[in-house]
Amino acid sequence: MEETVGAPEREGPGRRRVVPSPAELASWRSFLRAHAGITKQLESELEDEQQISLATYDVLVQLAEAPGRRLRMTELADAVLLSRSGVTRLVDRLERIGLVSRAKVAADGRGVTARLTDAGYERLRIAATTHLRGIRRHFAERLDPDDLADLERICRKLIP
Repeated sequence: MEETVGAPEREGPGRRRVVPSPAELASWRSFLRAHAGITKQLESELEDEQQISLATYDVLVQLAEAPGRRLRMTELADAVLLSRSGVTRLVDRLERIGLVSRAKVAADGRGVTARLTDAGYERLRIAATTHLRGIRRHFAERLDPDDLADLERICRKLIP
């Protein structure tokens, strides 16, 4: 693994440690495992029960929460953490099945928005029952209120 490759840089006068300590690496790995495991469970439930991917669900949520249920494609890509090409392909599929529509931005000839259709909103509303139940089961029920508050505080520190 890349984390263990190479000699660790040593701390000294005027130098700070660059390589994570074993405790820091253990925390990092636990964070990654927890995120990956919960995400995998949520994805599986959405696919099994609702026949949609987690990425599709995320796009529908981002559009539902946006003013006018629409976002520029670049804003949507940033919101869902997909590449622009990945969002374009996903929106293409969602447009073909009537969950999203696209329109040119009137003030900008090159800009394109994605808009959640009424059918997309209804699809999201139905899928939300599965997803929110999964969040409760795989995440919220496993932590007490103090853990949840601590985790939120910690994660806010990690947001760039």
